[in-house]
Amino acid sequence: MLKGNKKNPSVLIIGCFHGDEPQGKFLIEEYLKENPDTRILFIPCLNQYGFENKTRTNSNGVDLNRNFPTSNWELTQRNEFFGGDSPASEQETNFVIETIEKYNPKVILTLHAPFKIVNYDGDAEELAQKISEIINYPVEPSVGYPTPGSFGTWAGIERKIPTITLELDEEIDVELLKEPVFKIFKMLEKY
Repeated sequence: MLKGNKKNPSVLIIGCFHGDEPQGKFLIEEYLKENPDTRILFIPCLNQYGFENKTRTNSNGVDLNRNFPTSNWELTQRNEFFGGDSPASEQETNFVIETIEKYNPKVILTLHAPFKIVNYDGDAEELAQKISEIINYPVEPSVGYPTPGSFGTWAGIERKIPTITLELDEEIDVELLKEPVFKIFKMLEKY
């Protein structure tokens, strides 16, 4: 599941938190074909079940981006935003937590869709602005609705790792995202 630099990465990039947002998986895999010696550590597809079944949630019906053990995690209704029966109840969540504990990245980028924004958590506003200049999406400190148990809260705010959520345009051909997203990845290679 991990690809790229496993020796001393300073950046972690995660694709496909939500299975119905496949753009990240495609872009990461294409980037790795062209850049096999990358300095970045990648999780191309965190939610393989969701990807294969085109669903937001994992095999247990859990939204992985609401399953992190944050101070604001809460038990919610079983819908597409269900955060699990308890925080960190899902193997995918624990895989991410263990990966971060093992590799201690200095910056994290997650690839989502469809809002066309650069969202950030923690001390990442300056980095969000740099990414915004490349992809021409606005910088937003919030997605506009509550996200209890979110990865951004867990990593960016509570763990103090600058964390960017890049919400990609799902209405255009993903091939058109390669150029700007690869530029972002190249910029992150320098961290």
